[in-house]
Amino acid sequence: MDLAVVGTLLAGVGAVVGGVVAYLGKRGENATARFNSVTDQVQEELGRVKDERDAARAELAVLQQQRKEDLVEITRLHIKVLNLGGEP
Repeated sequence: MDLAVVGTLLAGVGAVVGGVVAYLGKRGENATARFNSVTDQVQEELGRVKDERDAARAELAVLQQQRKEDLVEITRLHIKVLNLGGEP
């Protein structure tokens, strides 16, 4: 084999290796893009869930305050019944 044949074979191998590298690089790029897309979706969903959680906590705080007020009213009425001579 002379030097020209070896050079041609090396160029052919280089072209094949270059094609494989380009193919794998594109697959990696696509995988990264998909991963970023999924990550963005998860972050948006997390933000929505946190907003819902905060709204639920606010509603719970209102309900707990209402419960406290109701217990105070019930206690007041029990005392009034006792003062009037009845049994609660």
